[in-house]
Amino acid sequence: MNDKDETCWQANENNETPCKNKECRLWLKCKAKQNCTIIAAKDGPLTLQEIGNLHELTRMRICQVEKEAIRKIKQMVYDT
Repeated sequence: MNDKDETCWQANENNETPCKNKECRLWLKCKAKQNCTIIAAKDGPLTLQEIGNLHELTRMRICQVEKEAIRKIKQMVYDT
């Protein structure tokens, strides 16, 4: 990375190189998206099926994760 404040995904995006850090929590197996969840998300809204394909999960599992995330966000908002 050139800039001290540049994140790994920014460096990969700027250099147009896939990430090699499989230990990163944002890493995913998709060279077309430079192996990065952040870069993949920049392509705009994706369907549950497309997200599942990226993470090698079923559409139904992504739906379950989405519902749980929404439940947790609502809980945080209403508990404060």
